[in-house]
Amino acid sequence: MRKEEYIKDHLLNLTYYWFNIILILGSVLFLMLGLMDYFVSLKYFGDFFVLRMAITAVLISIFFWNKFFFKKWKNKANVYTVIVTAVVLSASVIEYMILRLGGHTSPYYAGLNLLVICVLGFVPLNLTISLVCAGLIYLIYLVPIYFFDTITNYSAFVSNNAFFIATFIIALVWRTLSQKVLINTYSLQYDLDKEKQQLAVYSTRLEQLVEERTREMNKSEIMFRSLFENAQDGILITDPKGTILNLNRALCEIHGFDRNSLIGTNIALLETGEDRTRFSQKMVRVIKGEPLLYETTHYRKDGSRVSLEVTSKLIEVEDNKLIQSFCRDITDKKKMQAQLMHSQKMDSIGQLAGGIAHDFNNILTSILGFAEIILHQEDVSESVLSKVRIIEKVSRQAAQMVSKLLSFARRGNFEPVPFDINKVINDTLEMMSRLIPSHIEIEKNLEERIPAVSGDVTQMEQVIMNLIINARDAMPEKGTLKVSTSLMELGPRGLAIDAQVERGTYVNITVSDTGKGIAEEHLSHIFEPFFTTKEKGKGTGLGLAMVYGIVKEHKGYITVSSRLGEGTVFNVYLPVSDRPGRVEEPSGEWVTGDETILAIDDESPVLEFIKETLKARGFKVIATDNSVQGLRLYQENHNKISLVITDMLMPVLNGRELIEGITAVNPMAKIIAITGFNADPEDHKPAVFLRKPFSGGKLLLAVREALDSGIRSGN
Repeated sequence: MRKEEYIKDHLLNLTYYWFNIILILGSVLFLMLGLMDYFVSLKYFGDFFVLRMAITAVLISIFFWNKFFFKKWKNKANVYTVIVTAVVLSASVIEYMILRLGGHTSPYYAGLNLLVICVLGFVPLNLTISLVCAGLIYLIYLVPIYFFDTITNYSAFVSNNAFFIATFIIALVWRTLSQKVLINTYSLQYDLDKEKQQLAVYSTRLEQLVEERTREMNKSEIMFRSLFENAQDGILITDPKGTILNLNRALCEIHGFDRNSLIGTNIALLETGEDRTRFSQKMVRVIKGEPLLYETTHYRKDGSRVSLEVTSKLIEVEDNKLIQSFCRDITDKKKMQAQLMHSQKMDSIGQLAGGIAHDFNNILTSILGFAEIILHQEDVSESVLSKVRIIEKVSRQAAQMVSKLLSFARRGNFEPVPFDINKVINDTLEMMSRLIPSHIEIEKNLEERIPAVSGDVTQMEQVIMNLIINARDAMPEKGTLKVSTSLMELGPRGLAIDAQVERGTYVNITVSDTGKGIAEEHLSHIFEPFFTTKEKGKGTGLGLAMVYGIVKEHKGYITVSSRLGEGTVFNVYLPVSDRPGRVEEPSGEWVTGDETILAIDDESPVLEFIKETLKARGFKVIATDNSVQGLRLYQENHNKISLVITDMLMPVLNGRELIEGITAVNPMAKIIAITGFNADPEDHKPAVFLRKPFSGGKLLLAVREALDSGIRSGN
């Protein structure tokens, strides 16, 4: 709505309102002034009373008509018409009473003044209608006087007219000024209403904007709260002093505490003793604005420790300095790193041990071989023979030590067959019964009908024997030795020491004692070669290293747990075999022959032993310590050479390359490979493998087996 329409509409409403008020006021005044008729004009009292009642009825009728009907078609023209009509009727009634009571000298002319004051003073008429009303009232007074009255008192007539005109002028001026005030008021009100509407629009928009921003903030808060609470890493907010202000669920789970227990606690209390001092130094750097990435160790609620990778940074929120930290649990990662480092260390030591064992086996082969030759000579004195037997005995003891080194290095003589581990344990315990003192009580708990495992029986006997001997030595006064077997399922996280356990069914062999126990700092070194907790002279440090190597070679796992004064528990886990089998005991005998044999070994003593042994049994021997020359000899004499004996580790041409050269000349060539390792050539497998150190009898047995079998190197 435009401003002009707004002002006109409000003036019309105000006019309508005050007109109704004047109708009621006029009705009351007409009746009340009837008392004046009684005193001023008693003889006209009756006529005037009827006239007053009539005009009062008319005014009240107009009031009710306005109230109930006129609103429906209320407009400016209709309102003004009714006002003018009411004014004319009221003025006419007053004029009638003026003419009846004195005419131009009647005091009732004051009633017309009151009418002017009521109409122009209260009803907000515009200047035109005000002039019309004032003019009509004056004409209604003046015209009847002129036509129906004789003016005899000019002074009274002039005085009355002057009073009329003064009243009209005052009323018109008042009405004009009041109308301007009303117009200005409604104009200002219109402007205020527009401003209010605009403010209401702005307020509505602001409320919508606030509501949208609130929804966005709530959405953002929910999103960030969800990210905060559901993060896989722990999130921690502390003040610069380290007091915990907030943390997420992951951090509570890492430490095993609930949120309320940690909030308000200083984070330094969770640091382990050795990390607490370094933690304070790190926080000083963070407070200075330096972001840090570091590793630390915290205590859990149950007293255990958890390794954490922590990223800390200083943040400012509303002029408050806070420290935000992201904590990642790397306990498993550290275990895997330790396991990998341990495995790499053991592999490196194993390679070293294997290399030493290989060279030592060459020496032992020569010593044992020539000792055996001397022992079979008839012209040797008994004094010499006794010394040679001592040499042979000591050499075999050395060979056993080398065997342990090779087992640790996973390069020993490994002949896998399915076997019953319970039978191996029973046989080993029976064999060692005399070695276990009476003050040690033995408890067996072997699960019946346990599946077979695949491996080498002799090596597994060594594992059981070493674990039993260690348990015995740990209980010098008294104690209990427990040996048990059980069946269990393992998965990738089945064992704490190795996160890469292959899933499957395993036989668990447990050997425990109630002895002195092992210090925690020694447990990580317990399987290293030459490491021992025994007194000097009572242990070589190869026993558990050999056990570790054998178990790994059998694709198994071994764990150890111990506390000082409470004993030690070893657990061996061997995978269940998928086929039954039996252990075959090897047999050997002295053989003879007249075939031609080519012997190749870069170790001259070993080569001499082979040549002497074979010649003593009738064989013709072509020997060389040069692999290149050996290949040339075979190329020149392959038609008369029945068998080739070659070492696998030689300079220039190694055993595999030599076998390739020989089979290129004769794919059906028979070959015996001698080696100190448990590693077959990848191609052209020989007829027989002979591992050092070996005796003359084993050599002859292998030669006869290779010559008499149908197996060829190319098969």
